[in-house]
Amino acid sequence: MPIERMVSPFLLPRGVLSQTRAGLGIRFGAGFGILVLSCSLSSCRSSGNDGGPADSAGTDEAAAPVHNVLSQEEVAAGWQLLFDGVSTAGWRGYNKEAFPEAGWGVADGNLIVMASDGSEEGLGGDIVSEAIFSDFELTFEFLLTPVGNSGVFYRVVEDPDEPLWTVAPEYQVLDDTAYIDMGTMDMNTHLTGDNYDLQSSVVTASRPIGEWNQARILVDGTHVEHWLNGQKTVEYEFFSPEWEALVAKSKFAPYPDYGRAMEGRIAIQDHGHEIRYRNIKIRPF
Repeated sequence: MPIERMVSPFLLPRGVLSQTRAGLGIRFGAGFGILVLSCSLSSCRSSGNDGGPADSAGTDEAAAPVHNVLSQEEVAAGWQLLFDGVSTAGWRGYNKEAFPEAGWGVADGNLIVMASDGSEEGLGGDIVSEAIFSDFELTFEFLLTPVGNSGVFYRVVEDPDEPLWTVAPEYQVLDDTAYIDMGTMDMNTHLTGDNYDLQSSVVTASRPIGEWNQARILVDGTHVEHWLNGQKTVEYEFFSPEWEALVAKSKFAPYPDYGRAMEGRIAIQDHGHEIRYRNIKIRPF
């Protein structure tokens, strides 16, 4: 999301917000991309593919789950990997022919948006999938760092004259606590799992900083659902009177093409904050 824009395992109301923060120790290599050399135990090791809480220090490394792969059952069901864990194959820059030469990297099986030098536009810019999808189920896991800000977009049709956020709906990815604590903006419709700038999540399901979150986006015709850690956060219908009214009073009102495409690319936003993604999978209908 643009910068305009707690967390509890017990689905607290919006007003009861609490979050534990955990940092990442990172060093960047020279030249292209990013080299992640060290990180805290809690932020680099998870207990399983469900994006659950971090492992304890005694966990056997050999028992760690394998990420960015499809099971036989997933293959049979038609799932596809959008990220193989070792390369940026299948992705390129928004409105570009190639993948960004800076601002993004792959390490430890994660697709990483690198922290910028303070620019909210990021170092590399947003990226889009090479493949185009219409109706689908998309799942992914993300790991936030303090003050992290990003988003996942769907049915993206690139416009050479407009930025990504003006053309397609966004599943918000954010350090909710940090931005609420700032108190400088209205965070309604701008928190993790929200339909950015249109609808607020009906639950509070984010996990603390340093723990992996599991997201799901379902798009079937005009029907859309956002899910976070097993909880439905948002549900809506494209082009319904309710949706049209929300768009009309949002920041998207000046952009006639916003959300109108019935097919398009998946996109991930570079907002200048370090965010890690993994297990990005899609099942086209």
